[in-house]
Amino acid sequence: MTTSYELLMLPGDGVGPEVLAEATKTLETVASHAGFEVTFRQAHIGGAAIDAHGVPVRDEDIETARTSDAVMLGAVGGPKWEGVAPEIRPEAGLLKLRQALGLFANLRPIKVFDALADASPLKAEVVRGVDMLIVRELTGGIYFGEPSKQWTTDEGRRAIDTLPYGEQEIERIVELAFDIAKTRRNKVTSVDKANVMATSRLWREITNEVAARHAEVELDHALVDSCAMRLISRPLDFDVVVMENMFGDILSDEAAVLAGSLGMLPSASLSGQKPSREGSTAVQFGLYEPIHGSARTSPVRGWQIRPGQSCLLRCSSARHWAWIPRPPQSKRQWTRSSRTGPVPVTSPPAARTFPRLSSATWSARRCRTPSAQARWPSPSAAPGSMS
Repeated sequence: MTTSYELLMLPGDGVGPEVLAEATKTLETVASHAGFEVTFRQAHIGGAAIDAHGVPVRDEDIETARTSDAVMLGAVGGPKWEGVAPEIRPEAGLLKLRQALGLFANLRPIKVFDALADASPLKAEVVRGVDMLIVRELTGGIYFGEPSKQWTTDEGRRAIDTLPYGEQEIERIVELAFDIAKTRRNKVTSVDKANVMATSRLWREITNEVAARHAEVELDHALVDSCAMRLISRPLDFDVVVMENMFGDILSDEAAVLAGSLGMLPSASLSGQKPSREGSTAVQFGLYEPIHGSARTSPVRGWQIRPGQSCLLRCSSARHWAWIPRPPQSKRQWTRSSRTGPVPVTSPPAARTFPRLSSATWSARRCRTPSAQARWPSPSAAPGSMS
């Protein structure tokens, strides 16, 4: 019996529909060669959902996500929706989705390929060999804390945001970081601001308690400001880096510079639980997305994107962390050999012929996908800079 998976596709805004259309083609190719089936369902999120339904994400679409094996997201946001109320901004839909689905762990691998070391704005000798994983707590902290508001007093305008964290929230994300480190180089860097913030002092205290249960893993504490400097000056120091929500949001984008651009990084947001869909064989429910935002690469030249690397990394991330199974041995042979040329596959489906491209050439190529708009309809939006 053929294994089947159900995916919810959320194209979103800007360049998101185009990238997700290419990811769909990639997944279909992977499925045909690995011997499983994929059923795609589609819904709106972000600005597209605001235009279609008046809200950044509908409750019924969140329920559809719950009954899927995984969710694939394009991108949300853009200048068109900058003036809407905070509670219905495009980004509010993404935050609501993450919290409703319990996606507490965000994993962002940063790996610099030798062929692309010169593409980084940093010196090649600084970034060559970088291979780190940022583990970001995703459903707590300042993005979800209350109160969060702006008001006017006799002295002028004021605003407040709240950064709360509980013991269980911290422990589960730090525990995950240590478990992952055991499969890599046995080193965890915990990022905080313990010299100033009470939540960071609690974070460091609990991290030390977790570390005591994993004696074989080296623990390094880093203040967020010094970590921001070390990411650029000494990136080879890092293996697994764990941090709270806002710090992770900022530092993971900074770390993208090492690989060349935000468009080189995939993102997996995991729940730690199997999908609730009856009969699902997936190991863990998750949401997968690129982190380059909704802005098109070049507004002057029109619809130009670079989806290839994002699609491949997204599929690799999905297979590694959650639902895509490893192909049979014969298909794995095809996968490896295809890097140096096409290899026939004796069992159906028949092998396809792929051009021989270096990693640098593959990343540098830009693809026009006019058919993507027809496949993933979305409201037109001026190029934005959301990420």
